[in-house]
Formats: sequence, C-alpha cells, structure tokens
Amino acid sequence: MVGRTGIKESPTDRIFLTLVTAFLIGVMILILYPLIFIVSSSFSSTAAVTSGRVWLFPVEPSLAGYKAIFKNNQVLSGYANSLFYTTVGTTVNVVMTIMAAYPLSRKDLYGRRVLMFLFTFTMLFSGGLIPLYIVVSRLGMIDKRIALIAPTAMAVFQMIIARTFFQMNIPQELAEAAEMDGCSDLHFLLKVVLPLSGPIIAVIALMYAVNHWNAFFHALIFLKTNGLFPLQMVLRNILIQNSFDPTMIKDPTTMMEMQGLRDLLKYALIVVASLPVLSIYPFVQRHFVKGVLIGSVKG
Repeated sequence: MVGRTGIKESPTDRIFLTLVTAFLIGVMILILYPLIFIVSSSFSSTAAVTSGRVWLFPVEPSLAGYKAIFKNNQVLSGYANSLFYTTVGTTVNVVMTIMAAYPLSRKDLYGRRVLMFLFTFTMLFSGGLIPLYIVVSRLGMIDKRIALIAPTAMAVFQMIIARTFFQMNIPQELAEAAEMDGCSDLHFLLKVVLPLSGPIIAVIALMYAVNHWNAFFHALIFLKTNGLFPLQMVLRNILIQNSFDPTMIKDPTTMMEMQGLRDLLKYALIVVASLPVLSIYPFVQRHFVKGVLIGSVKG
C-alpha cells in the first residue's frame, strides 16, 4: 500500500497512525465538549441548567442569561473600558517591546549582556505587591486608567522572544549595508525591520492583548471608580451581587430559581467575556504559529 507521501506503509505504521488519530480525536473532544457545554448552557432555561438536563445542545432555548447581563449598564461600560485598555495597552506594549528587543539583538550594542542580565533578573525577583502599590500611588496613578497600562508596559518574556526573532531573521550585514547608504538606525528599524517582522509582532500583540482583556487583579487593586472598571471586574461584581445564602431562603422553589439564574449567568458571562478574544485569534493564527516557532528558537 502506498501512502500519500509515496512511501509504502507497513501494518505497524497503519496501526500507529490509527492510534495517534484516535488519541487526537479524543483530545479534541475533551477540549471542545466543555466549550460546547458552556455555550449550550448559556442559551438554555434556568430550569434546564439547574436540573442538569443540558448535555450537548440547548434545552428550552432562552436568552434570559444574556438579557440579565445586558440589563446592567456597567457591562457596556466595562466592554468599552476593556477595549480601551486592550487597544492602548497593547500598542504601548508592542512599541516598548520592540524598542528594547531590537537594540539588544544588535551585536554592536555596548553593554548589551549587562542589560540583558538586568532584564532577565526581573523575571526571577520582584519587589512584590506592596512596593508596586506604593510606586503606583506615589506616581499619582491610583484610580486612573494609566494604572492598568504603565506598570505592565513591557514583559521581559515577550521581549526575549522578539529579540531572538530579530537575531535570527535580520542579518547584521543588512544593517551595515543600510548604514553605508546613509540610513539611520531609526529609519532602518521603521523601513526594514518592522516590515520583515510581521509574524513576531502578531505573536506578541496577541499575547499582550489577551493579558489586557483578562486583566483583573490590577484593576481590583488600583481602581475605585466603577466607571473605570474593565469587563472582568464588572462581571465579577455581577456574580457577587447575584450570590445568595441558602440558609436565608425558606422557599425551595425560590432557592432553585435563584441557583438556576446564578448558574445561567455564570455560563453567559463566560461566553460574553471570551467571545472577543476567540473572534480575533483566527485572523492572527498563521502569524502566531510561525512567529512562535521562529522566535522561540534560542540561537
């Protein structure tokens, strides 16, 4: 028997490929089923969710969960704030990362080993939460939007990936040739390096964007005004407000309805919070795979 590659497959090879295919299908089911269950539960009725009748498809289809969420005006405000933090924060992150990674990739940068050691040192040791809060407070950033952008302006891990990409894909000879033609370092970066670095820029931008969209802890620590809360904080508050103490409710029917509404809100909130990131990923997937493979190789 001749396979697709033109090489004859032995019975052992066919058995191995069958087992690998079955294993991958099993993994795919394990990954997809929780996602399908969450989406189906979010579109089901509270009674169906509470009774556990939802397995694969929505039972008694309903939009009650989504109506309950969007009745809260803070959800739209949280969406707008998260969009702002993600867009502005990711732009700042990418610019800062490239500004640090490209010079460190140049062999003619004086003291680059010392600088790289200092950057790496911060990955192993940090001051902790209290010193961070003191710094943010002394700089007057408490309860301001910049508090969610400035403290995380650059991640060393993403900088190392970008630096490795530049080292492997931007030859030193190309920079020297451009310099001989009178090209400045900044012009070379903007006109030559960045157009050749689309994959790695897509990778680090996606990483930063996901981190900003899911940001929760810094908002909890630094922000006090509800109008500044990102979506994750708004969703947390909604879940807390819809929590209840079962011992305070005597009517079993009322308790079941509240429990069902809480579970329904939980599933609907997961879908609402995850949809933007899931919708963006397919557009950058091809760059993401290529950039990770190239940028993660240490040379």
